[in-house]
Amino acid sequence: MTLAKAHVIGAGVAGLSAAVALAKAGVAVSVSDSAAQVGGRCRSYFDPQLSMMLDNGNHLVMSGNRAVSDYLAIIGASDRLVGPDEAAFDFCDLETDERWTIRPNPSSLAWWVLSPSRRVPDTMAREYLGLIGLLGPKAGLRVDQAIACKGPVWRRLMEPFLLAALNTKPEDGSAALAAAIVRETLAKGGSAYRPRIAEPTLASAFVDPAVAYIEAHGGVVQTGRRLRSMEFDGSRVTKLVFSDGEETVSTDVAVILATPPWTAQDLIPGLSAPDEFRAIVNGHFKLAPPHAMPAMVGVIGGVVEWIFAFPDRISVTVSAADAIVDLDREELARRLWADVAAVHDLPPELPEWQIVKEKRATFAATVEQDEKRPEAKTAWDNLILAGDWTQTGLPATIEGALRSGFKAADLARGMALV
Repeated sequence: MTLAKAHVIGAGVAGLSAAVALAKAGVAVSVSDSAAQVGGRCRSYFDPQLSMMLDNGNHLVMSGNRAVSDYLAIIGASDRLVGPDEAAFDFCDLETDERWTIRPNPSSLAWWVLSPSRRVPDTMAREYLGLIGLLGPKAGLRVDQAIACKGPVWRRLMEPFLLAALNTKPEDGSAALAAAIVRETLAKGGSAYRPRIAEPTLASAFVDPAVAYIEAHGGVVQTGRRLRSMEFDGSRVTKLVFSDGEETVSTDVAVILATPPWTAQDLIPGLSAPDEFRAIVNGHFKLAPPHAMPAMVGVIGGVVEWIFAFPDRISVTVSAADAIVDLDREELARRLWADVAAVHDLPPELPEWQIVKEKRATFAATVEQDEKRPEAKTAWDNLILAGDWTQTGLPATIEGALRSGFKAADLARGMALV
């Protein structure tokens, strides 16, 4: 007996990648999500306050993200990511008003650290040797136990890099998760970490083409459909109870649960999952950027961490934003714009703005929370987990979410059918 159908619960990128992989394999797929639109945290929407399309966050991927590349190739959206031909990262230190560009060379032999014009200002090549501790740290270590979290290489390169990747105060983060990011980016050379941004929107790259692909292959994607409970009999899920009715799960059907961890814990008895989260704050300002403005700038010593220039707006991101996420929205907008104006020498008057808060944007990338992440395979033969919070070996990233979906699809196709 072969796998005839799969129910995918959750239409974020983890659920979509699972559904896409199964649809490609000829499996009938039914995707259900409780939200009014698909995409999860990787979504786009029309904002009436600014009268423009916005992404919920400024999600960045890297050229070497293999799951991103595979996923976009399947759904026919490989052309929806844009970025420079070579890795280059502009920075500004608001405390000193220094500005510089880090320019890694493409190969894994990192000779760029030997060049003063390519590396962090006021650093010596030997200082980068201290990062070796992040290539293969012992299990259970924090980042600050694996490398020295001080000095200009840390403050002006590794701290902003890891903060964006972990969405957790880098010193407190899991060295294993930080190492996974370093091995797949910095250690592989600049060709692996050329920054890539979805254009024109996240939905146009990661969501809409996936839905079209699933439906073109006979699948169904439904929104506003909440899974209220599951019924179990022995080693199998036998029934799904949705807000609009019940569905019996026959022996040739798999269930992939790609919901947030707190929802999964409500549905699965005794599930271990991360239960500590970190916020992200994004600000969008309706002002066309000056012609010479870089596409992306890292900010040191400010509230803002990254500034992005889009054709019709300027957007900013603050990771691990728990200290500011509850501030008044206009106060947040003014603080964020003050940094943007200082970095780019723009008028201090606040343009039209929108603030997007995600209080539980990602799980905290600490040793303790990483240990709570479950494997994709569960105690039930036909129930599989997907999501960036499952044990992917990566922190909560688009790449990790996509890998989890592909893994779930593989497990579903190989599950024992009786």
